Amino acid sequence: QVQLVESGGGLVQAGGSLRLSCAASGRSFTSYLMGWFRQAPGKEREFVASIRWSGKTTYYADSVKGRFTISGDNAKNTVYLQMNSLQPKDAAVYYCAASVKSPKAYDYWGQGTQVTVSS
Repeated sequence: QVQLVESGGGLVQAGGSLRLSCAASGRSFTSYLMGWFRQAPGKEREFVASIRWSGKTTYYADSVKGRFTISGDNAKNTVYLQMNSLQPKDAAVYYCAASVKSPKAYDYWGQGTQVTVSS
């Protein structure tokens, strides 16, 4: 069984920064990529950023480009999300996910960590 555990969420003022972490535990696995998603109240879950381990290629939603940075360690199945210049619209529950069976879908998800941004 694989578990993904997020940490680092909290309350921050607009313009501030937070760094989210996601660590895997349980049986070992090799992932194609890991990513971050978020879900605000009343909205659907949306893609934020991902990192493909092959070539360490990163992808970002347009809404966070230039402000968020994803990084990680493939060997440890650990991924981070550095979030700068946070805005109230970034407030959401942030989820970590891992793609194992196919690079086209995420197989494992964390429970989420809350990010609140005050204006």
